[in-house]
Amino acid sequence: MMPERIAFTRVFASAPIGRSVFHMLQNTFPEFDVDIFDITRLLKKYPLTIAYNGLLTAGLYGQDILQRYKRPRSSFLATPYLHRKVNDLVRQAIYQNPSRYRFTFQLQSLFDVSLPDLPHFIYTDHTHLANLAYDGFHPRSLYSPEWIALEKESYARATHIFTRSHNISRSLIEQYDVPAEKITCAYVGVNTPQVNYTPPSDRYNSKHILFVGLDWERKGGPELLAAFQQLLQRHPDARLTIVGAKPEIDLPQVTVVGRVSVAEVHHYYQQASIFCLPTKLEPFGVAFIEAMTFQLPIVATNIGAIPDFVANNQNGYLVEPGEVKPLVDALDCLLSSAHRRQLFGQTGYEIARQRYNWEAVGQIIRNKIEEKIESSRIYDRQTVR
Repeated sequence: MMPERIAFTRVFASAPIGRSVFHMLQNTFPEFDVDIFDITRLLKKYPLTIAYNGLLTAGLYGQDILQRYKRPRSSFLATPYLHRKVNDLVRQAIYQNPSRYRFTFQLQSLFDVSLPDLPHFIYTDHTHLANLAYDGFHPRSLYSPEWIALEKESYARATHIFTRSHNISRSLIEQYDVPAEKITCAYVGVNTPQVNYTPPSDRYNSKHILFVGLDWERKGGPELLAAFQQLLQRHPDARLTIVGAKPEIDLPQVTVVGRVSVAEVHHYYQQASIFCLPTKLEPFGVAFIEAMTFQLPIVATNIGAIPDFVANNQNGYLVEPGEVKPLVDALDCLLSSAHRRQLFGQTGYEIARQRYNWEAVGQIIRNKIEEKIESSRIYDRQTVR
């Protein structure tokens, strides 16, 4: 009897991207059922493992955590011990399941959950060493050499790797020695519910800038605020709305919303006429794609995956991170022209519609998985395993 299921592994059950990828797999491979294996939920069943890894984390990264080079939670997930332990636990969970699997599909690359007898695919928006490309990233923020070696091994064991952007594809090739033919940039869809949105005729008459991000400092919030304060002198009717983060701000024309549900973000995209997120470090930045689906022109930084979807002077402007004056100039160009805001917004929408949707992503992934499985004769429907 042929296997009829896919084993899908993700780290966090609550992350929106995990739900989106699960539904993508369901829709892309309707002939298979998709079983989910959540790593953090699995670990909760083993309190001694958690306690022991906590001690190892303190010993391995404690000094860097205290000096704020590393964050406690991410460091906890990046010990060599936990990397190996997760592989064992997921393997046991899959093998204990009576179902037979056609292949395993892993979201992100913090761990290696490959099995020796199954084709294994990784879909990721990051590599750890890609962080070295960002200004201000300190070498002490890197995880241990042993953990990085395990990360490299996980890429070597994968049947194929799907990335969400070309900068991560380059990192795999240049920093991890992964052959280019083993990598496919499949892009990514949005995590917010899809809507058919037609902007009202007067939408671009307003000068309404939107910021969406939880990490105010890392996402470039202080630089945006400094730029907006200068822009008010030229555009006293401009407005800025901040969604996600909740900084203390006492400036006219600024509204701080704080955290909202994923569905509620729609309202703020619809009300804005410009999207600005001058982030300093970004694995991908799905908020940009969400903004583009709502036909917003973009002002962003020239880092990471962002140049994949923001074409300078076509659907937005790219500036260098951490600098206020270029941000002022870019926003001024958009605030000064309703026609440019509309034109850039429409161009960005077409980019998002054609490339950054889960149906398109799924088709790229399915085509490559079928090719890889067929080439290894595992996907031969005449073969009984």
